[in-house]
Amino acid sequence: MFRFAFRRTRCLIPASGYYEWRTEAGGKQPYYFTARNRKPLTIAGLWDEWQNVETGEKLRSCTMMITKANEFVSDYHDRMPVLLASGQHERWLAGDNGAKMFRPAPDDYLQVWPVSRRVNSSRATGDDPTLIEQIAA
Repeated sequence: MFRFAFRRTRCLIPASGYYEWRTEAGGKQPYYFTARNRKPLTIAGLWDEWQNVETGEKLRSCTMMITKANEFVSDYHDRMPVLLASGQHERWLAGDNGAKMFRPAPDDYLQVWPVSRRVNSSRATGDDPTLIEQIAA
């Protein structure tokens, strides 16, 4: 499905962090993962351009590359984004050793905390900084 994009249209997706949900007593609890050093994450991605058949509009979309979870993340989910170190950015974009980069990040790279379940609400705006604030577990 992504064969062409994997060969030709790679990208870097900057992020302050990402969410995973874990089933707990009372329902699914969202958790926020971010770098321990507070620097932005760089996620390996693929992009594509396609045309909407109904409107004729050209659209661009992207997807994150996913790998198995490291031991730290595996307490919350069985997969995690492919997180690139700064020295891997150019190699990823150039297609050098791409598949070899699909290793989980080191166990000490990320930190995590529970966040409000408002993350699940369609009424919450995407730029609401309180959606990444730690709450009591």
